[in-house]
Amino acid sequence: MTILIVVGCILLLVLLITWARINPFIAFLIVSIFCGIMLGIPLKSITSSVQKGMGDILGSLVSIIVFGAMLGKLVAESGAAQKIASVMMGLFGTKYIQWGLVLTGFIVGIPLFYNVGFVLMVPLIFSVVYKYKLPAVYIGLPMLAALSVTHGFLPPHPSPAALVLQFNANMGLTLLYGIVLAVPAIVLAGPVYSGTLKNMVSVPLKAFISEDLPENKLPGAANSLLSALLPVILLGAAAIYGLSEPDENFKSIVSFLSEPTIVMLITLIVTTYTLGLRMGKSMKDIMTIYVSAVKDIAMILLIIAGSGALKQVLADSGVSNQIANALNDLHFEPLVLGWLIAALIRVSVGSATVAGLTAAGIIAPVMLQAHTNPNLMVLSIGAGSLMFSHVNDPGFWMFKEYFNLTMKQTILSWSVMETIVAVVGLLGVLLLNLLV
Repeated sequence: MTILIVVGCILLLVLLITWARINPFIAFLIVSIFCGIMLGIPLKSITSSVQKGMGDILGSLVSIIVFGAMLGKLVAESGAAQKIASVMMGLFGTKYIQWGLVLTGFIVGIPLFYNVGFVLMVPLIFSVVYKYKLPAVYIGLPMLAALSVTHGFLPPHPSPAALVLQFNANMGLTLLYGIVLAVPAIVLAGPVYSGTLKNMVSVPLKAFISEDLPENKLPGAANSLLSALLPVILLGAAAIYGLSEPDENFKSIVSFLSEPTIVMLITLIVTTYTLGLRMGKSMKDIMTIYVSAVKDIAMILLIIAGSGALKQVLADSGVSNQIANALNDLHFEPLVLGWLIAALIRVSVGSATVAGLTAAGIIAPVMLQAHTNPNLMVLSIGAGSLMFSHVNDPGFWMFKEYFNLTMKQTILSWSVMETIVAVVGLLGVLLLNLLV
């Protein structure tokens, strides 16, 4: 019955947005309250769940998305995106530009949290799309597939790193196996699948559209690349430093400076000079660009807040534990069972991290009894936690709103891409299990 209520609420959300044409943020609040009532959450607790969900998701994302939008707008307006697009096209050409973006997404995705990577890479994707008149989804999806795979499969991302510790797995081996699995997952879900979406019409978010500047007005290639990728450099340096045996006092400073919000703030301060003041813009002009960027993504923030409200209501109802306990009695291969539990919780609740950590708690005793390879179990659950992202996942809405797609288009592109990643990940885990 619980599953039917969850499915019914998700269908209601889709109908309110697509058929009734209700703003997604309002629709999320209506469905969250209705879902809480149907799942038996006390009335006095429903509003608390809604507020907590909105606060938690915005608390972790708002600064990243806002700073990312400001940075993206400045990168576009300064001509840095145009310069980077020219460099990328010179290296890979129109024929292989997808592969260039995939490689960039994979490298960037290893040190960066997914949401940071998304808001940093979208301006680069759009600059290539607009300058060379290429289909947005066809060009952008492969890079985002690479970001998604690194988020779900590879330490030091939060969920796989936590699973490594919980299962007492080997971080190095898990990372190595994860990279082996990541390559086919990215290729099939990215360039191969997006090849079927060449005719999908998309007019991406206008915030990152800028007029082509003459070559002598553009920042240099090194300035453009270093400014746009400074968060990657900072987080990568922090990760490398963490592999040593740092002094405890200095370690706490590095830990603080490597927080995504702090990294993005430092980046914005630096690029305000390198791509703004240094390029002849006044501080007033730069701040006008930043205000314009925030206006462009305000509704995206509200929609993400709404998805957080629904996620929290579902989490507080205990639906994830009910699903996990029901599946735990099935006599499946532990690697398949771990993937299945994570996948169903992901589809029901929307959060990859919640899906992964909940599945880990349920599957741990079964895994120990069966002597399952803990490194492969981390990857199996990580793959399952990416399964079929849809309306209860903030990532779904970020992709939809940034690329300005319909619900149907987003499901056919984003949701299917995530499903391919999850299924290929499981198949790869099972194959590795035969070999190691």
